[in-house]
Amino acid sequence: MHAKNSHPPSPLVGEIMEFNKDLIAASSTPIVLAILAESDSYGYAILKRVKELSGGRMEWTDGMLYPVLHRLERLGHVEARWEAAETGRRRKYYQITPSGRAQLAEERRQWQAVDATLHGIWGSLSLFAPASAGLLTEGA
Repeated sequence: MHAKNSHPPSPLVGEIMEFNKDLIAASSTPIVLAILAESDSYGYAILKRVKELSGGRMEWTDGMLYPVLHRLERLGHVEARWEAAETGRRRKYYQITPSGRAQLAEERRQWQAVDATLHGIWGSLSLFAPASAGLLTEGA
C-alpha cells in the first residue's frame, strides 16, 4: 500500500513497459509514418528508432511491425524498394508517400486532441488525488 500523498512508481527511462495491445495498435500507424517522415528506413532500423524515441520503454517486434508496414503499403501510405546494404545484404526500404504525409497530419491532429483531453482530465484528477489517497489509507 502506498503511503499518504505518495504516487505509484513510474517506469524509469530504459525500463521496458507492458503496453495494452489496443494502444500499440492505435499508435503504430502514426509512429511508423512519423519515423518514415524523418527519412526512408528498413524494418530493423525502425524497431531501433522506436526503442530510441521511447527511451527504451517500447520494444516492438518484427511480428508487430511488418503487418503495419504491409498495411500502410497496401493503403498507399508507404512505398517499398529493395536496396543492397554495405554488407551486400538486400534490405527492403520504406518511404512515406504524399498520401502517407496527409495521413500522418490527420493522425497527429487526432492524437493531439486525445493528448489534450487526457492532460485535462489527469490534471483535474491530480488536484483531488492527495485527499482521496488519504481517505483510502486512513484507518487501514
